[in-house]
Amino acid sequence: MPAYALGHTGRVSVAELDRHRYLCLATVRRNGSEVRTPVWFASADGKLYVFSAGNSGKVKRLRHSSRARVAPCDARGGVRGDWREVTARVVTDRRLIERAHDALRAKYGWQLRILDLFARLAGRIERRAWIEIE
Repeated sequence: MPAYALGHTGRVSVAELDRHRYLCLATVRRNGSEVRTPVWFASADGKLYVFSAGNSGKVKRLRHSSRARVAPCDARGGVRGDWREVTARVVTDRRLIERAHDALRAKYGWQLRILDLFARLAGRIERRAWIEIE
């Protein structure tokens, strides 16, 4: 399997990683154990973006530590490539979030629009947390 890297150092680029449908995001608990979660993601401006419920475990863990790992995966979290160490952080800049949301809309199309509709109806869309991975 090819090595994945976020960058342009002769390894697979962010754009090539973005061709996968799911990304396994592994965040670290305070005790050092890892929690893996398959997520939708998209690239924008050379970085990867993910959204989650603002009170989710992965968001809480990232607020404590930006240390994370990523690998392409299937919808159930079955890893389909090599793991790479990354830095991930919760972002709040509205313009950055809009660029990230646009990238996810372009990638997932009608599926994301339906998810957004239900999130808006349930009042959850404004409570989303956006994660930037580099």
